[in-house]
Amino acid sequence: MTIATAKEMDEVRAVEALLRQSLADPDTAWSVGSFGAIAEFMRDPDEQTTELADGRLGAYTSRGAVAFTPIPGLRPVAYETAINSGWNHAIALCLPEAACAMTRRTVVTELGPDKDAARDEDRDAILFDLGLGLLAVDACVRSADPEVIACLRAGTGKPVFDHANPIGPRLVEFSPNRVFVGRAGRVEVFQPIPPADGKSPEGPHTHVMPKLLKGGRTHAATTPIPEGFVPFAAIHPAHPYKDALGQRIPFLQERVDAFQALLDRWGDPELVAVKRRVTEGGDPDAIGPGRHIQAARRVAENQARYRRGEVMEIAADEEEPDAG
Repeated sequence: MTIATAKEMDEVRAVEALLRQSLADPDTAWSVGSFGAIAEFMRDPDEQTTELADGRLGAYTSRGAVAFTPIPGLRPVAYETAINSGWNHAIALCLPEAACAMTRRTVVTELGPDKDAARDEDRDAILFDLGLGLLAVDACVRSADPEVIACLRAGTGKPVFDHANPIGPRLVEFSPNRVFVGRAGRVEVFQPIPPADGKSPEGPHTHVMPKLLKGGRTHAATTPIPEGFVPFAAIHPAHPYKDALGQRIPFLQERVDAFQALLDRWGDPELVAVKRRVTEGGDPDAIGPGRHIQAARRVAENQARYRRGEVMEIAADEEEPDAG
């Protein structure tokens, strides 16, 4: 049995404070997933929300749920990525590579009742692992409907994307709860799977992209995750110039400042220093090479343009896959 040191417990308490602060903000979204498969939870400011009462940090609405446990080794990594004339930001929730692994099943597998469900009413429903083979996340579905359960059972032992698996063609029709689980938390999505019409779905939802899954990556190359760590989830604070659906809103400098405070506490010190140097008027050409260093420079320059009131429309190709 491993006993956490005082320093480790101080870090756990700091992470817990971050999670509590983020949960209290209705404009903050959450995700659990990997590169190519992600479940996202968000809520409206006036939406009825119930906090979990089982010791985990989390909440649920009628559309979805989020639940986390600040365990030793859980490391938040705040970061920004440059996208054309703008930027994205998030706080990746990472675990040491040696401690992050889930089951990595590759076929649909029945797991039994979901005793860790956020809502009491879902704890007798049957959980099925979709068998996506992800390193740090088990991507599952859950149902109490006999017809859905029968279909899922008929597909056990087969890859979910196999043409012989009966659940594939009926997944959207049945729309079972989606439950994405990592070592320190989960996101559950209750509302139906939306049609594949290219529009950003409102509220909690999931994305599964088989082409991206084939690469076997845990996160996008643009995400500066420390060596030896693997992200399984992310916190998504409110963005300064776009809403949860990616639509333009009036630029809010206070949101830049709020995320900068998170960067100062949880970001890569080298990247934070690069950004500050450029923001304070340092010579951008003196910045060293490297994808993430150059991205920090571009973010600083793009944020300066927004502060000067240079309005830039959000291009359709600005967004990039985000693996939390």
